[in-house]
Amino acid sequence: MVATHASISPMSAQAAGRRKAPELEADYNRNPSLGYEPTDEVGFIRCLDHGYPTPLARWHCHDEYELHLITATTGKAFVGDWIGPFAAGQLVLCGPRLPHNWISLDVPEEGVARRDLVIQFRHEPLELACKAIPEFQEIMPLLERARHGIEFFGWADKAEPHWQAVKSARGLKRLAAFCHFMTDLARWGDYRLLSNVQMRGVENDTELDQINTIVNRITENPSHSQSAAEVAAELAMSESRFSRFFRRATGNTYTDFVNRVRINRACQLLMTSDRYVTNICYDVGFNNVANFNRRFLELKGMTPSEFRKQAESRFGGAPLSA
Repeated sequence: MVATHASISPMSAQAAGRRKAPELEADYNRNPSLGYEPTDEVGFIRCLDHGYPTPLARWHCHDEYELHLITATTGKAFVGDWIGPFAAGQLVLCGPRLPHNWISLDVPEEGVARRDLVIQFRHEPLELACKAIPEFQEIMPLLERARHGIEFFGWADKAEPHWQAVKSARGLKRLAAFCHFMTDLARWGDYRLLSNVQMRGVENDTELDQINTIVNRITENPSHSQSAAEVAAELAMSESRFSRFFRRATGNTYTDFVNRVRINRACQLLMTSDRYVTNICYDVGFNNVANFNRRFLELKGMTPSEFRKQAESRFGGAPLSA
């Protein structure tokens, strides 16, 4: 969880306020003194535990998936463009390069010795295993959802025993314990996606290609999205048929999906730039500031200005409102 040697030291509030992009965690300086398992002792599954405060608690990302269990304190969690509360028992799976941070608000003066129990693992070994071992395919939809961050509910009592089973094992036994944990998560139905919309429900490769083309076009340039009627005509569908097709594939109406992508883009600009809220409204494709503020409040539970204010604290450099 550390991008450079210099970043191992806690950042000052002033430096944290200046940083806009998440730090990219590198493998070469995952120091065991910070809670990491020595690289030469483990395979592609790495366990980590640490307390709070810690230099590891900062806005960052890395190439591995991260399954993150909170065991103490309450505060604000930041996963991609999502901001929400956390408490002991929260279990979140973050996908590769998805920025994240947890900021505790009720830490005693002496700190807490153990707040985070983490499992990190890479995608490539699982992808290769799927080609030879069909049983591994069961967890691939879970990993796809993890690109947006997944919060699991009902795991407060179950997650730590699973983590301990992985942590205490080595070799094939660790892989078995990890697979047990991941299988249970893959089969768990009580969860929510945090940072974006998950595609689902396409029936064949042609439909998947069509949806990918539409979604990529929207996400790459949300301010110039076509109307539903224009996309329907492009696909040689009636507008009503296209609406059913798109809702089945994404779980959203076309208009709602476009609005979500635009609001997510607005969140990125609020977090990474100093542009005025009004300018960001038009930048992402809204033509009316009141409508932008209303949609933002519906999706994020706060105004754009409140989001920016809280997002400034994702580095841990300023107090957060509860």
